[in-house]
Amino acid sequence: MLLSHVSIQCVDFDASASFYDAVLAPLGGARIVDIPPHAIGYGRTGPVRAPQFWIGPLTTGDGFRESHIAFAAATRGDVDAFFAAATAVGAEVLHTPRLWPEYTPTYYGAFVRDPDGNNVEACCVAPPS
Repeated sequence: MLLSHVSIQCVDFDASASFYDAVLAPLGGARIVDIPPHAIGYGRTGPVRAPQFWIGPLTTGDGFRESHIAFAAATRGDVDAFFAAATAVGAEVLHTPRLWPEYTPTYYGAFVRDPDGNNVEACCVAPPS
């Protein structure tokens, strides 16, 4: 793993927190650090609680610059559950879950927009079980 963590600023912090609470749960992610009202850190629960994805309120910059964030899923079923959670909270659908053989033969992913308009994906590269 090359990344320690990623952080994004959110225009509507509460809406983004609700969105990420919902879509990261099927992937095994949860709030593991909550510093109201400044930041929420998400990661996998377990003995080592190191947040890898952070959100915070918008504090710098002008205008919107779309980010693409891809979260790893262990199975294709987890990708499907991510997609179901995202659509249940009203996320705009960019791409329904499917194979993306142009990336790798087993790449399975789904893409939605978060409340700020970022392109958020869940993907699994493991072969089907």
